[in-house]
Amino acid sequence: MSKIAFVFPGQGSQAVGMGLDLFEESPRARQIFEEADEALGFSLSKLCFDGPEDELRQTINTQPAVMTASIACLKTAFGNGNSVQPAFVAGHSLGEYTALVAAGVLSFPSGIRLVKERARLMQEAGSQRPGGMAAIIGLDLISLEEICQETGTQIANINSPEQTVISGTNNGLAWSMDLAKARGAKKCVRLSVSGAFHSSHMEFAAEGLVKAVSKFDFQNPSIPIIANITAEPEATAEEVVDGILNQVCGCVRWQPSIEYMVDAGVTTFVEIGPGQVLTGLIKRISRDVKLVNVNSLDSIASLSL
Repeated sequence: MSKIAFVFPGQGSQAVGMGLDLFEESPRARQIFEEADEALGFSLSKLCFDGPEDELRQTINTQPAVMTASIACLKTAFGNGNSVQPAFVAGHSLGEYTALVAAGVLSFPSGIRLVKERARLMQEAGSQRPGGMAAIIGLDLISLEEICQETGTQIANINSPEQTVISGTNNGLAWSMDLAKARGAKKCVRLSVSGAFHSSHMEFAAEGLVKAVSKFDFQNPSIPIIANITAEPEATAEEVVDGILNQVCGCVRWQPSIEYMVDAGVTTFVEIGPGQVLTGLIKRISRDVKLVNVNSLDSIASLSL
């Protein structure tokens, strides 16, 4: 029997205006944006819809903004008693927190407050230990791991067979990119991020997150969550907490996560939230699955599963 999985994007999917069509036309989406504004104590919705873009792109704002737009999409598309029941949920980095809300581990107000604190900690960690990230295209993982050992960088995201992201100091990234090109990489691209995410540079954030999660009541997931850090299902609240704490400094194993779900019988992946980044990655991981985007009123109106 074929199965469906819901997947949620990370913070690279932000854009001014995201969610505005849903806010204007969907009472469920409007309620989510209003809940976010109330939980955070400022008008996140205004920032999402009107910008300014440079403020929206700050990690501390991007993460709660993308999560809010994603949950607004989820509630609009599937919040009316729709019979679609995913076999798994998963999210890329930030998106894993959206998956927690989708699986009932945290309420949306709790989830958005935790994400805001995660974002604050990550932004501060990036200021304390400056660094960044780079996408390496077309180089095998073993060769890239050897480069990281030479340069002091780390594998941050295993995104697809063609794309791996590394984190580290600016000098370490420059050295790594030069070595990667010399050893056959097709392309190396610095990412527009404010820190060396998913690396040891985030130790300050990891320590702060331990204190933050202690303030929230985590429930067992109602849907298995495929964890970034293990690429395997989490079935208990304890496993979920361990997963998000280890994720801060650990690698997002997106390709193995998708491969696990495909092997478990998933034939349709529904990317819910701004952009289509995950859809592009999943295409490169498995050519045999159906891919659906839920990111606007138009996409929801034409939804067919």
